[in-house]
Amino acid sequence: MATDSHGIGLSRSQLLRGGVGAVACAALPFHAAAQTAASPTRMNTRPIPSTQEALPVIGCGTWLGFDYSPGTPEYARLPGVLEALFNAGGRVIDSSPMYGRAEANTGDLLAAAKGHDKAFIATKVWTSGREAGIAQMEQSFARLKTQRMDLMQVHNLVDWRTHLATLRNWKAQGRVRYIGITHYTASAYTDVEAVLRAEKLDFLQINYSVDERTAEKRLLPLAAERGVAVIVNMPFGGGGLLRRLRDKPLPGWAGEIGCTSWAQVLLKFVLSHSSVTCTIPGTSRPEHMAENAKAGMGAMPDAAFWKRHAADLPT
Repeated sequence: MATDSHGIGLSRSQLLRGGVGAVACAALPFHAAAQTAASPTRMNTRPIPSTQEALPVIGCGTWLGFDYSPGTPEYARLPGVLEALFNAGGRVIDSSPMYGRAEANTGDLLAAAKGHDKAFIATKVWTSGREAGIAQMEQSFARLKTQRMDLMQVHNLVDWRTHLATLRNWKAQGRVRYIGITHYTASAYTDVEAVLRAEKLDFLQINYSVDERTAEKRLLPLAAERGVAVIVNMPFGGGGLLRRLRDKPLPGWAGEIGCTSWAQVLLKFVLSHSSVTCTIPGTSRPEHMAENAKAGMGAMPDAAFWKRHAADLPT
């Protein structure tokens, strides 16, 4: 018998089907009536442990969704995605040089919307060698049209020792505000844990979702112990999870937590873990960004809530 972060006994099947860590914002039970009465319209924030800077809990990932050519119908929707993010109080936009046109498109769109001051821009370095890493990061600065990066991350731990040394110097010079590491697969968690224990980092970006919860076992608690902010990528299980839920009716209890879609339920689940700072669902559609952002508003369910409704959650 295992226990969740509230000390509630869970069987193995329950662990796999729905229990989650402690509510992040307060160690109090969730009360639907209180949330309904509040009718929140602005996104919640959580502190970055290393500085206590408040960070909105829902951001936007740019993988695939921002990799479109200017002049296409898909590209024409992207200004609306940023508008929906900012209107809801969101700030975090995450990209990478491996995401095709996404970095350049993000920089162009932010410049056109005069949105650099509103955005918390995160990107990554994904190459081997000191000089190659510097060249790639300089290219990211140029593409994103910024003189100072909010967050630079070593993507998938590629040559992490080399790049973290460079990034520490750049942080001291004020070129980057925060540094971190990323990965997206549980098979790399042993290496991620080793780096997290050995290095002083501001951020960890890792995959976590209702159907892929391996990060709960060691990485999320370790991040909290080490004072590292956590950005969750793949909160929808890489997209397959939402596809599986497309024809499944939304449970009646979803309304109790202010959710009108499975996407919002899945995001609320991720944000209910006390170690999670922010999650970055990707999209190229303004209406989806607005829908996602609403999951970051109001109270977050506690572990007891998810345990009660474990049978309704996907695995």
